[in-house]
Amino acid sequence: MKKKEKKKKIQPSPTPPPPPPKKKKLPDQEQKAIQIQAWWRGTLVRRTLLHATLRAWIIQEWWKMTLAKLLEKRKRAALESYAQQERAVVKLQSLVRIWHIRQRYCRLLHAAHIIQLYWRWHNCHSRGFFQGSYDLTASHLGLELEIFLGSQICQITDCIPFPIKS
Repeated sequence: MKKKEKKKKIQPSPTPPPPPPKKKKLPDQEQKAIQIQAWWRGTLVRRTLLHATLRAWIIQEWWKMTLAKLLEKRKRAALESYAQQERAVVKLQSLVRIWHIRQRYCRLLHAAHIIQLYWRWHNCHSRGFFQGSYDLTASHLGLELEIFLGSQICQITDCIPFPIKS
């Protein structure tokens, strides 16, 4: 196999560019006028750049303020939403606690009613008794009865004369 070898061709160096033409020397007054014009153009450009920079700065500050207001509005909305959710949660918790307490109260009230019912029945049936006395004479029969039913007392006094006719 033969290797192909590339041969580099040596190119002649490019011709140097022609030297810039020499400026003609202007008269002294024209040179000073050109300097003044260049200064004035530079001043105008600097003034224009300063105005553009100030306008850009004003727009940037306005935009920063607008973004800050928007961020503050979003923060406030998020805070109000959070506060409203917290109030709703507290309200729900309060209602659930009230419901549990009311259920317990109703159970206790029902138990108290049952206890009172049985106590009153027991009191009425176990505490009631009679106590009395009588006085028998030849002409009449005198009776005095006291009936105790719970906390109530009933007194009966009667006199039955003799002879009893049928």
